[in-house]
Order: sequence, then C-alpha cells, then structure tokens
Amino acid sequence: MLRIITDFDGPIIDVSERYYRVYQYCLEKTRGSNQEVQQLTKAEFWQLKRSRTPEKQIALISLLDEIQAQDFAHLRRQIIHTEPYFQYDTLATGAVDALLKIQEAGVDLAVMTMRRVWELDYAFKKFDLERFFPENRCYCLNNDYVKTRDIDDKPLLMARALAELPTASDTWMVGDTEADLTAAKKHGIKAIAVECGIRDRVQLGIYHPDIIVKDLRVAVDFILLPQ
Repeated sequence: MLRIITDFDGPIIDVSERYYRVYQYCLEKTRGSNQEVQQLTKAEFWQLKRSRTPEKQIALISLLDEIQAQDFAHLRRQIIHTEPYFQYDTLATGAVDALLKIQEAGVDLAVMTMRRVWELDYAFKKFDLERFFPENRCYCLNNDYVKTRDIDDKPLLMARALAELPTASDTWMVGDTEADLTAAKKHGIKAIAVECGIRDRVQLGIYHPDIIVKDLRVAVDFILLPQ
C-alpha cells in the first residue's frame, strides 16, 4: 500500500494573506500615534517570512523601535491562530486537483498538521475538505494541547500516526517546513518539500528533503510515477 502524509498549511492551504493581515494589525497597534513606520508590501513581508526572518526583526525593518518590536512579536503570537484571521486563508493553487488525483489513484492519504482540532475543522468545512480525510487519517493537536516548538511537536505526531496507521509498503511525507522534514527524517520516511508554503528553497534545502518541488500537485505526480 502506498501512503501519502501531507501537511495542511502550505501544501493545501495558503496562509500568506492571514499572516500579512496579522502583520498589518500588529504594526498598527504597536506604532506610536504620530510615528512614521514602513509598512512592507505583502511580497516583501512574505519573502522575509519564507527566509525565516524573526518577527522582531520584521518589526525593526518596519521602523518600530526595540521595545515596540518586542510588543509586536508578543501580540503576533497571541492572535496569529485566532478565529478572526482564519477567514483570510485560501486554498493553495492546484491543491484540490492533487487531492482528487490521490483519491482516484487509491493511495492512502493522511493529514498531519500543527493546527488544533477546531482550526482543522474550520478549514475542512470552509473548503469542503472532509471528503479527502476520514477522522482516522487526521493527525492534529488537541484543542488544549500546550505547544512547545513545531520541530519538536511534529515528530511526536508522526510517531503516533505510524503506531496507529496500517502498515504501508511505501510512505511519503509532503510538507513546507523544517518541522515536516524533521518529522519524516526522524522516522525514516521519504520527504518531499514544497515551495508553495512558508519556507523558501534555501531554508528547505537545509533539512535535506529527498526532493524539492513547486507544490502538492507536482509532488503527487512525482510520487505516482512508476518506480
């Protein structure tokens, strides 16, 4: 049996608009009343995010001072995963086509995400994605889970998935972050990195995926190639 385990944000959901709206809000909230700031364009902001520029540094580049930059980063952590901003998420280009192709090929498909249960349910309903992921193929965080770091938490999810899922003859992990690639490598699973998410090619390359491709659609085409 062939299995694909995919991350959610990045390969399937484009979070760039949510992240940019939160950036705009935090910049506005932490600037002084008459203070001149330099609001980044969405393209500038997203390039910084994809190269793993720290939040505080993004704030400083936007001309906040040192104390304001700390406040900016703190506020951002508080609201980035709150309900008012999830409405700005969109489907990644070609993601549904890729999921349909997986389904039609009879490949076992699971999702593994750092979203909490309610956050995943919200997106499933909004984008009609439940049809691709039965409950026993969804690996996410409980609503009351205390997060540490994604790069530590995701391998734990992977361990749980591998203990619970039926044995597969071939398994691939598709993801867009260092957490995805670390989880795959730690458990001896082949990893495909996609460039459509929150890390650029340079950052993805640091974690030595088996291959880096444009998006989920290209990843699926690669996996389904006759070996």
